[in-house]
Amino acid sequence: MIAAGTAMAVAQTGFDNLPDPVEDVNKVIDNTPDSIAQALMSRPAPGSTRKGTNPVLFLVGNSTMRNGTKGNGSNGQWGWGYYASQYFNANKITVENQALGGMSTRTFYNQLWPAIREALKPGDWVIISIGHNDNGPYDSGRARAVMPGTGNDSIMVTIKETGKKETVYTYGGYLRRYIAECRAKGAHPILMSLTPRDAYDEVTHKIVRKPQTGWAAIVAAEEGVPFVDLNEISGEKLDSYSHWKEKYHFFGDHIHSSYWGAEMNARSAAEGLMASRNPDLKPLQAMMMNVALPVWPVKREQGKPVVWITGDSTVKNRDKDKDGMWGWGSQAYTVFDKDKVTCYNAAQAGRSTRSYIREGRWEKVYNALQPGDYVLIEFGHNDICPIDDQKERGVIPGTADTCHVYKMKKDGRYEVVYSFGWYLKKMIDDAREKGATPILVSLTPRNEWPGGKVERRNDSYGKWYREVVEQTGVPFLDLHNLSADWLDKHCGSKEKAMKYFNHDHTHTSLKGAQMNAESIARGLRQMKSPLAAYLLKGKGR
Repeated sequence: MIAAGTAMAVAQTGFDNLPDPVEDVNKVIDNTPDSIAQALMSRPAPGSTRKGTNPVLFLVGNSTMRNGTKGNGSNGQWGWGYYASQYFNANKITVENQALGGMSTRTFYNQLWPAIREALKPGDWVIISIGHNDNGPYDSGRARAVMPGTGNDSIMVTIKETGKKETVYTYGGYLRRYIAECRAKGAHPILMSLTPRDAYDEVTHKIVRKPQTGWAAIVAAEEGVPFVDLNEISGEKLDSYSHWKEKYHFFGDHIHSSYWGAEMNARSAAEGLMASRNPDLKPLQAMMMNVALPVWPVKREQGKPVVWITGDSTVKNRDKDKDGMWGWGSQAYTVFDKDKVTCYNAAQAGRSTRSYIREGRWEKVYNALQPGDYVLIEFGHNDICPIDDQKERGVIPGTADTCHVYKMKKDGRYEVVYSFGWYLKKMIDDAREKGATPILVSLTPRNEWPGGKVERRNDSYGKWYREVVEQTGVPFLDLHNLSADWLDKHCGSKEKAMKYFNHDHTHTSLKGAQMNAESIARGLRQMKSPLAAYLLKGKGR
């Protein structure tokens, strides 16, 4: 039952007689009546985000632009409109995601567009990217279908459930109405093709491109408005990914995007806008930001590959006080020949596989990778811990391709969390995609000595690393056991091993960091890795 306040909000927006949920031809149910009501209240009142005389960028779309009851990822699905604002300077323009799940070009125009149209002011911008739901019956159920194509045809229908008569136009006919009404208010319309679906063309073995793309392009050309082919930009990216990676850009079905897909589509939309040579977009482009891909500032030298080092505090720590804590990545040039290879330590203290990726640190590695590079991936110390606590770094134990939606305690944010192995496989897959060679490195040993031998974690992390190796074929450098063997042989007790650690049983001293770097070199030679050719003479033997 809908609460009184909710019912009032629904009535005010024309949804006072909500139909029962209907599964569409794609086997998708976007919203139940109750959640539609909540979603309507969660959307900002059109124009309410305007700052002074600044323009507003209104987003018109469906669940691929704004998903779920509140659009906050609570169902594991995200619309790209949630991430669009990061590409616009909030001091110059605000972004309003007015999209709603289940809307077609027709139903949005009839039910939600009037309020947006009233809020438009001269200088505003409107991105229209809608059409996934333009199917099904014309006159019953959701009654959201439009006529295909761009012609001026129309049909008169009578909605069976209500008896209401309605004129239904073509896809292009509705787009022309949005355009004309934007211009009448002095606003700037932009047509954008749809997000791609998780559907392969059996002939080309590429993601299917939607027919609405061609129709929108035709209308844009006829009406003289900017057109961004989001379907193609994101489709090309999906085509370049492994099948496994392409799949995780969707969640729950073959249409709705995961966090990864929503982020990708938001970036694709921004890239399309910024790359456009249409002079009409210059004022909007002047208000955009963050479109360039983020990368680590590595200094490349011709003929020298880059060895990217990723991980946590055992890889990168304060690395400056000779009596302080050091990560082995800081000692890379004690084993690698800097005249032959460039080492870049992109690790960060306190990070797990999950938090390293979520914070964009891995993305900066990924964007900077070039063919011939190497990527050392070493995580584990911070991964198996609470998932939803303040640090938000815990993962699901194991290596299965599993995930779950969690609500974070710190800020109520929703996040889909995967397994330890899944995050490792993502980094491995990403590196290979760029033509780089990933090397999985097991976590450093701790200064714990049960039974008179240094602790081995081969029944947990060691087991998971080997499962990832079996699943991916990635080269594996067992730093954990190499350094543990060395400590057993040269120390024999926790007390004698203390000089290799600092502050606690996990973090290494300068001597410990150098010892682990030596183990890296030894492991590369034992593996017969091509990267061993870049080691200093005599190291690792």
